[in-house]
Amino acid sequence: MSPSNFVSWLAAQAAEREAQGLTRRLADSDRGEPLLDLAGNDYLGLARDPRVVAGAVAAAQAYGAGAGASRLVSGTLSLHTELERAMAEFIGFPSALVFSSGYHANLSVVQALADQDTLVVSDAHIHASMIDAGRLARAQVIVIPHNDVAAVERVLARRDQRRALVLAETIYSVLGDAGPVAELAAAAAAYDAVLIADEAHALGVAGPGGRGLLAAHGLAGRPEVIATGTLSKSFGAQGGLVLCVPAVREHLINRARPFIYDTGLAPAAAGGALTALQILAAEPGLSSQVRSNAAVLADAAGVAAPAGAVLSVPMPGPREALAGVATAAGHGLRIGCFRPPSTPDGRSRLRLTAHAHHTDEELALAAKVLRRAVSGVFG
Repeated sequence: MSPSNFVSWLAAQAAEREAQGLTRRLADSDRGEPLLDLAGNDYLGLARDPRVVAGAVAAAQAYGAGAGASRLVSGTLSLHTELERAMAEFIGFPSALVFSSGYHANLSVVQALADQDTLVVSDAHIHASMIDAGRLARAQVIVIPHNDVAAVERVLARRDQRRALVLAETIYSVLGDAGPVAELAAAAAAYDAVLIADEAHALGVAGPGGRGLLAAHGLAGRPEVIATGTLSKSFGAQGGLVLCVPAVREHLINRARPFIYDTGLAPAAAGGALTALQILAAEPGLSSQVRSNAAVLADAAGVAAPAGAVLSVPMPGPREALAGVATAAGHGLRIGCFRPPSTPDGRSRLRLTAHAHHTDEELALAAKVLRRAVSGVFG
């Protein structure tokens, strides 16, 4: 392709996105009029908590701005080890491994555990990181309808591969609904498979004291169950997490390319996340508060209360979704929207997130604006 053809192709792609109402643009969220945030994933309001900020600053002062190398060279710090031990103990797994992002955690666990003699059974609504992981793995991938346990069982029953992985989320990032993790774990056990469950939107929000839905169903720590997660939501920092038995952890250290060839998690992120975990352990009411606030917002938006902090409001199309976002912003409220191809069902949606630190007055304002934003489209 010549340079002129390449530029023409880019222009055509941009024009097509614009015509479909699917153009995305970056915007500095810290500029302009301050808005009440119902779009970000800081579910427990800990990203700006002075204690978490102090933990991040102390870690940066002690260890520097970066880890300095990959974990297997010299980039493993005692802070990483402390964070991994604390996360595993709190959530109920025997071991944990932290990564530079949740995306890398998902890429690593599937890529390292799947080969040509592995079947990967993936929920249709799984996160993009899991989809990409399946593409990178040298395994057959079968996508099954959302939350369809019977379909999972049928696929596992007729497989001819030696091993199988079942990929699911405990709380889904677009619809905000809960996955049938107990039934999926039972199916995996019955058919000699491994369940890999992404707890990114559950940790800190759902389960006993925010320990996630696997813990709520007594599945944490089982050898055939692996959890992934992120430090960038409830824990207010950045990074990824895998929770598993020690044998899986050792396998990932030796076989997971996104782990082996990536610089270790930045000290500030590790220090902030560790402090956030300590706060959550000491203040378990944070997780119940965010769910209570989510129920208030769901009622205002006219949708069912979610399993966690994520609310999804279906819209007629992408332009209507953008109009709802604009209406909310015009009245002091930041909300998000998902449009194809980011939505697994191809439908545009407003996406809202509840936060534990919002006051009654802020919730009242949010509820009033949400009713206006939604009724402007449907009313």
